[in-house]
Amino acid sequence: MLPFTLPSDYARVQRVHSFEELLATRFSGGVNALCWERTLAGDFAEVVAHLGSGEGIVTLDDARLRTLPVGAAGRQAIEQMLEDQRLLREHDRAPVLNCIHGYPRDEEPGPVKTDVFSFHADSAPIEADTWLCTYHGPASEGLRNEEALRRVDLPATRAELLQQYGGADDEGFREFLHENCYDLHYAPAPHARPFSFGLGNFSSVLPNDAVAFLRNSASPIEATSCAPRRSLGAAAAHRRGCGPAHRPARRPRGSARWPGSPARRPSFPS
Repeated sequence: MLPFTLPSDYARVQRVHSFEELLATRFSGGVNALCWERTLAGDFAEVVAHLGSGEGIVTLDDARLRTLPVGAAGRQAIEQMLEDQRLLREHDRAPVLNCIHGYPRDEEPGPVKTDVFSFHADSAPIEADTWLCTYHGPASEGLRNEEALRRVDLPATRAELLQQYGGADDEGFREFLHENCYDLHYAPAPHARPFSFGLGNFSSVLPNDAVAFLRNSASPIEATSCAPRRSLGAAAAHRRGCGPAHRPARRPRGSARWPGSPARRPSFPS
């Protein structure tokens, strides 16, 4: 498994040591991401090989995984993923397990691409978190808040967006940025040091005030989940059972926005 590469002195990401601690820990004191580091047994590459080729994002259900003709190590990997799914469902996390042959790309012209290959922050109308675990393939990457620059604040990018908008840099323009999710995407600063969330680790990321992150493709197996923290008995009102895409059908450019919900601007940097 690839290591979790975040330096130990970065206070915004907090390490936890169990599933229960990941569930119970609240975001506070500037922390906006949690990570439970794990070393998983099993051959996840064998599972991917038996899943075969494909296109886009393929959702994996328990029945399909159980019928794969894998060896002992592959079976061990499958049982680990099924156990993770069971734990998440038991706690109303609404998990989705995907084999990702490739994420959709934003093919529309413009200076800000709004697909998940761009560093972005998720957005939610309530306090919420996104859980991620990559079992095989390139893992999601993150940027420290202090090393993330909003693309809409870059002078050349903002000038091009203003030309596209056809108006003044006023509240209407800011709503235009908001509606198209342009204000959720970030560029790494020149000195930025992106970090990996690692393989096999469970990470919980807080929208609206989170590390900006991107997702890689190349056929990883990745689990995502989300559910209201209030349903887990914590004091904070947290998330609902949503899908992992963060892309509303009515706004195909909105790759980082929750389905059917208005966005709130994340706070970068602190």
